[in-house]
Amino acid sequence: MTTQLRDIEEVLVAQQASDGAGVRLKRVFGGQELARFDPFLMLDEFGSDEAADYIGGFPDHPHRGFETVTYMLEGYMEHRDHMQNVGKLGPGDVQWMKAGSGVIHSEMPQQEEGRMRGFQLWVNLPAAEKMTPATYSDLAADSIPVVNIAGVDVKSIAGSLLVNGKEVAGAVSGLTTDPGYLDLAFNEDQHLEIDVPQGYTALVYVYEGAVLIGDKAYALDKGRMARLSREGKLKVQANAGSRVLVITGKPIGEPIVHHGPFVMNTREEIQQAVMDYTQGKLVASS
Repeated sequence: MTTQLRDIEEVLVAQQASDGAGVRLKRVFGGQELARFDPFLMLDEFGSDEAADYIGGFPDHPHRGFETVTYMLEGYMEHRDHMQNVGKLGPGDVQWMKAGSGVIHSEMPQQEEGRMRGFQLWVNLPAAEKMTPATYSDLAADSIPVVNIAGVDVKSIAGSLLVNGKEVAGAVSGLTTDPGYLDLAFNEDQHLEIDVPQGYTALVYVYEGAVLIGDKAYALDKGRMARLSREGKLKVQANAGSRVLVITGKPIGEPIVHHGPFVMNTREEIQQAVMDYTQGKLVASS
């Protein structure tokens, strides 16, 4: 029996952008026509040896209606929010924050020189959860499972996926959108087959080296992301030294209205979020 493999439906090239207080980054996707990435809203890669590219950080700013996932590869960042949470992120650490009805937080570098590199992923929330209380958690690098499968170190930040027939359970689970988030480090020339639930969105982003995707062996180079069809297994083949993010999730299937740091279901809800923020009512205390 032939295994059905997912086809590539779209390839995106990460674009240079700036956010926060002048932080230079690469926007992999985000902005318009977000339904095709459902339940995901945005993926940014930040990384530089030049302090001027990151030193301004992300001073106090609001969010409502979704989750942010920050994954550090190198460097040090500090999170502070209106709930009095203080989180210090270092190499390999992850911060998972649900903005829910509202959060005001900052993300500031804890270094004045050296390399800083990582990713931030935005995950949408269904309408029923958009106005629930904000929550925050830090995941230390040593608490995130890493399994070696066929010469590939599979770091499982979230979800539970079968990789070459072996179940890999992540540090985060039980969310409505059932996100899967893997970081694959190829130590050998190898290929992996990943069972992604049927109907789920599947994204593959290459941040080191290059990979071949699917039975047609489409070449995906560094700085490019593939959005795949929603049926079949995901096949990834790469040479030693390649690094790849695999991100999967259950589509919500609801309207998405996005305005800056707010993601809701209607324009009226966006207007309310803006009004709540300008009137100091976005959070209970700030």
